[in-house]
Amino acid sequence: MSGTDARKKPRIHNHNNPYRDNVQGKANEPITVAGLLDRAKKLVGISGSVPVSDWTLEEIYNRLEENAPRIAIIGGSADHPAHILDMETVSRAALIIWEEGGVPFYFSTPVLCDGTAQSNMGMSYSLQSRNAIAEIVVNQMEAHSYHGAFVIQGCDKQPLAVLSGLALLDRVRRLRGEAPVFASFAPSHVLKGGEIPDDLKKELTNVAERAIQMGEQNIADDIFDALSYILQCSSNTQFQGVLVRAVEQGVITFKEQKYFEKWLAVNTCDAAGGICAFHGTGNSSRDIMAGLGFVHPELELLTEPPTTEQLRPAIETLFSIANRPECSAAELIGANIANAIRIHSSAGGSSNLMMHIVGAMIYAGYQFSLWDLEKIHQSHPIPDLFDYSLTEGRDIFALAQQCCSGTIRGMETLFYELLQNDVPMDSDALTVTGQTWKERLSNTRGLSADGVKDNPIILSKPRRKYSGVDVLRGNFFESAVVKISGMSTYQLNQFDEKVSFVLYFENEDEANKQLLNEKLLEELRESKVFPHDHLLQMWKFNQPESFLEAGSLNYDHLFNQMVKDQILKLAIIIAGQGPEAFGMPEMFTPMQHINANRQLKTLATLISDGRYSGVSYGAAIGHMTPEAFNDGGLLFLRKGDLLHLRFRSRRIELLDPQEFSAGKIQLYQGDLKVEREVLGKKRKSTLRKRQKTVAASNRLTGCTDASEGVVPVPVKMDAEIPTASTLIQNA
Repeated sequence: MSGTDARKKPRIHNHNNPYRDNVQGKANEPITVAGLLDRAKKLVGISGSVPVSDWTLEEIYNRLEENAPRIAIIGGSADHPAHILDMETVSRAALIIWEEGGVPFYFSTPVLCDGTAQSNMGMSYSLQSRNAIAEIVVNQMEAHSYHGAFVIQGCDKQPLAVLSGLALLDRVRRLRGEAPVFASFAPSHVLKGGEIPDDLKKELTNVAERAIQMGEQNIADDIFDALSYILQCSSNTQFQGVLVRAVEQGVITFKEQKYFEKWLAVNTCDAAGGICAFHGTGNSSRDIMAGLGFVHPELELLTEPPTTEQLRPAIETLFSIANRPECSAAELIGANIANAIRIHSSAGGSSNLMMHIVGAMIYAGYQFSLWDLEKIHQSHPIPDLFDYSLTEGRDIFALAQQCCSGTIRGMETLFYELLQNDVPMDSDALTVTGQTWKERLSNTRGLSADGVKDNPIILSKPRRKYSGVDVLRGNFFESAVVKISGMSTYQLNQFDEKVSFVLYFENEDEANKQLLNEKLLEELRESKVFPHDHLLQMWKFNQPESFLEAGSLNYDHLFNQMVKDQILKLAIIIAGQGPEAFGMPEMFTPMQHINANRQLKTLATLISDGRYSGVSYGAAIGHMTPEAFNDGGLLFLRKGDLLHLRFRSRRIELLDPQEFSAGKIQLYQGDLKVEREVLGKKRKSTLRKRQKTVAASNRLTGCTDASEGVVPVPVKMDAEIPTASTLIQNA
C-alpha cells in the first residue's frame, strides 16, 4: 500500500463486496473519493502523517476491491445552525479515515430546524422528517454499500433519526448474513448564547418603566423576567409574547415591537453556529447519544468544531469495532437503553426524547414502547443531578467549557455520579470506543462532578430525589408525558392534587391568539363560563384553609380573588395536534406565551396531543394518546370540564360535574364519545379539512401512535426481538 503504514489494512469480513463485482461502481466511486480528499486537503490541509499524494485512483480502486471499510461521513444541511461548519469536520474526518486505511465518502441529510419551523406549517413536517431521514440513511447506505458511518450529530430530530436508520440497516444486513453496521457520532459544538447590547437593554427597561407608569405592572415584570435570560431563539419567543401584549395595551407601537424583535434576533446567535445552549431536544439528544454509547468522550461537549487531534481517537476506535457484532448499531442501543434513559432522566432532558427513544428501539428491532421506558424509569429512583439554568450562568455552553477545561467529563461524569448515588447503571455495557463503561471510568482523572468548584452543573449530591419525564394515565386517555424535572417543588405543589377548569382550543393558532390576549381572564370572568358553585368547590378543594373567605363573595369578586391567590386553575387544552391529524407539531410557542405572562402562568397547565420539549410553569402535558383525530378523549372535552391533576400519582382524571357541585371528587363514569357524539363529529370534520393543508406525501399516516414512537407500521411489525423484557428486568 503505497506510502501507507502496512499495518493499516483493515478489511470488512463480508462475503458480499459490490465493488469487487460491479464494474460501473469501480468507475464511479473512486473519483468521488478523490474529489472529497482533494477538497479536504485544500480546506484544512493535511497532518504530517498523511502522505500528500496517497489517494490515487489506483489506490482507491485497490481498497474498494479488497473490501476496506467504506465509511460514510454523514452531515446535515447547512441551512441548520448546527451544520454551518460541517465541511471543516467532514474534511478532517475524511483525511483521518483515509490515513486509517479506510475509504471515506460523504453525504448529508436535510435537517429541519424546529426553531425556524416554529409556529408555521413547517412544524407539521418536523416529526415526519425524523422518519424521512432514517429512510434516506438506509437508502444511501444500501445503494452505495457503505459499511459504517461517522455522523456529524446536529439538533432536533437528526441524531436519533440517523441512528434509527443505521440500526434498522444493521438488523437487515445481519439477517442477510452480512457484516454488522458500525457507527460513531460527533455532536456539533455548543452555540454560545447571545447578549443583549447595553443600549437595547436600556430601551427595553424604559418600556418596562413606561408600562409601570401606565398601570401595566404585569407587562413590566414580564419584560424584566425576559431580560434575565441568556439571549437565544427561545427567549425571543418569550419577548415576543410580552411585546405583543404591550402593543395591545398601548405601551409601545407595532413599529417598536418589530424594532425590538429585529435587534434581539440579530444579536442572538454566534456566526459559528452549533447546537443552541439551552437544554432542549438538541442537547438532550447529545446526552442520549452519549448514554447509548455512540459518542467518543473527546467529542461530546465542545465549544468549537473538533480539531484533527480530537477527531483522530474517535475514528481510530470506530475502526476498532468494525466486524464486532456486539458493537454494532442495533446492539449498542439495546445494551445501553437503561443507561440512556437514566442519564436523560437525571439530566432533566426534553420530553420529545421519550418518543424518539422508543422509536429508536423499535427501529433497532426491539419490542419496545413507552410503557417499557416507564418501567425502566420507575424501577429505581433517579436523582436530579443537573443544576442547569439560563439565568444563572449554567447553560450547556458553560457545561461545555467545564468539560473542555478538563475539570469534568460530561456524561461520563454523570454516569459516575449516578453510580455513586446507588443508581444501577450497567457498567458492563459496551460503547463505541470498544470498551465497557467500567473500562472507560477506570481512568478517574476529571471524573467526579466535584472537580467543578464554581457554578457546577453536573452535581455529586442530588438537588432532589427524583427527576425525569413521567408517563401519565387517566380515565379519558391512555398515555401522556410530563416533564416533572422542569418544575421546582414549589411549582409542583401549586398544581399537584388540584382541580382545574378546561379551556379548550381546537388548534394551536386559536390558542396562541387567546394566550396573547391581555384580557383573557377578564373575558372569562365576564362570560361566567365557569359555574359559580364550581368556583366555590374549586376553592374549597384547592385551598381549603382559606375557604371561609369565599362564601360572602359574588361571582366577580370570587373569580378575581381566586386569580389573585392562584386558587383558580386552568387546563389549556390544544387538541388536533397529533401525528395523524397535523404531524404532531411542537407546542413551544403557546408554552412560551404562558411563561411570558406572570399572572396566567401560575394558573395554567398545558395539555395536548402535540409534542413538547420543555415545560410551562404549570407543566406541559403532551404526546397524549389516543390523539383527538383517532377519537381520543381530547376530541370530546369542552370548556368548563373539570380535571383533577395528580402529578405525583401520575394521573389526570375527568371529574363528574354534578358530584363536584355537591362537594365530592368523583371520576366521570359516562361515555364521552356517546354523550358528545355530535360535538365529536363536528370537530372531526374540521380536523379532516385541516389535515389536507399538510402535503399528502408527508402525512404521518400508517404510523404507530406516540406511545410506540410514531414509527412506520412495517418497522414496528419487524421489531420482533423480545429482549426488551429482559432489559427491563436487568434494569
